[in-house]
Amino acid sequence: MTLAAGVEGSSPALNITIFGLFVLVTLFVVFRASRNTKTASDYYAAGRAFTGPQNGVAIAGDYLSAASFLGIAGAIAVYGYDGFLYSIGFLVAWLIALLLVAELLRNTGKFTMGDVLAFRMKQRPVRAAAAISTLAVSFFYLLAQMAGAGGLVNLLLGIEGSLGQDLVIAVVGVIMILYVLIGGMKGTTWVQIIKAVLLIAGAFAMTLWVLGKYGFNLSSLFQAAVDKGGQTGEALLGPGKQYGKTGTTKLDFLSLGIALVLGTAGLPHVLMRFYTVPTAKDARRSVVWAIALIGIFYLFTLVLGYGAGALVGPDVIAKAPGTTNSAAPLLALELGGPVLLGFIAAVAFATILAVVAGLTITASASFAHDVYANVIKKGKTDADSEVRVARITALVIGAVAIVGGILAKNQNVAFLVALAFAVAASANLP
Repeated sequence: MTLAAGVEGSSPALNITIFGLFVLVTLFVVFRASRNTKTASDYYAAGRAFTGPQNGVAIAGDYLSAASFLGIAGAIAVYGYDGFLYSIGFLVAWLIALLLVAELLRNTGKFTMGDVLAFRMKQRPVRAAAAISTLAVSFFYLLAQMAGAGGLVNLLLGIEGSLGQDLVIAVVGVIMILYVLIGGMKGTTWVQIIKAVLLIAGAFAMTLWVLGKYGFNLSSLFQAAVDKGGQTGEALLGPGKQYGKTGTTKLDFLSLGIALVLGTAGLPHVLMRFYTVPTAKDARRSVVWAIALIGIFYLFTLVLGYGAGALVGPDVIAKAPGTTNSAAPLLALELGGPVLLGFIAAVAFATILAVVAGLTITASASFAHDVYANVIKKGKTDADSEVRVARITALVIGAVAIVGGILAKNQNVAFLVALAFAVAASANLP
């Protein structure tokens, strides 16, 4: 494993230091939170002790993955209008979660998606089906995050060679397992809150910086992006640069839009967040907070995407390691040099860590609560043994995610995420 300059002008040592600081601070927070994790309700649902606004920030932290930050900013930089359509799909989805899902879920007062379905149907078969669906969605989403971690490291730390990427995926997996084993849902929630604050603050600062360069005039920014885009620059401002060239791509886009809008309301790690608040009213409030924060963040990505197009240029982005995923880091380097790039690199890492921790606790809770406690033991088990099984499952899922991430590291991250959304939309939401 060798360290080289991943992005020209970056400082891998600085990036690693900032990332290390984030891990130390969050592990300290997780240890503090773990002192109150005694019952199954504490481990699965954080004792239902979070307020609506706190849970809303955590939902934003859980939802804004590396695909949201790096992927969408890059897609806007290269494809313009068509790239921003991802943001619209991701955001509109929350209205379905607010109107159809949040309050009803919280009213059941349980821990997993299987608990809700078991109210109206035969307990054991529906719990088994819900657990399989939860594990499938979590697995595809985990693969995407782990593969993203490998690519991100290659880009930001300049770690060359397959072995280096494999090692980093393993490190991400181990830290994620620590978060879940020690802190349960309470520790994981605090990690997500910290990460959401850092991510939104970083994006806000960069957005102001970009707008400041164009006199806070959006039209000037768009014009600069068009000029830098060369012959195809004009296409950035209208639909059709990525989708719409043929009948198949139009159908692809329609299918993707439906999966994004309906999939969010069926993502198990998002659904589980509604159990961490004391009342159904708080569940609704948390979704309103999440919609506000996620909506603001996606407006920032619009500026960051066109900013990267204008200041860095699509040609440079296309040649960088990680191609479109490198747009936001390259923009950070252009604006604030190695220090801002180091901060953005650490935030992107934090993003991956927080999302994989949320996915792991959801998958382990589903297996322990639905499969072990209710299918295998037929409800005749105590909370302690259930939590013990959940912790063992988290270890197994962590190991599988590390191996899967290593095998899938060259796969398209957006494709893996879309796969998770497709399963969630078609299997969970109905």
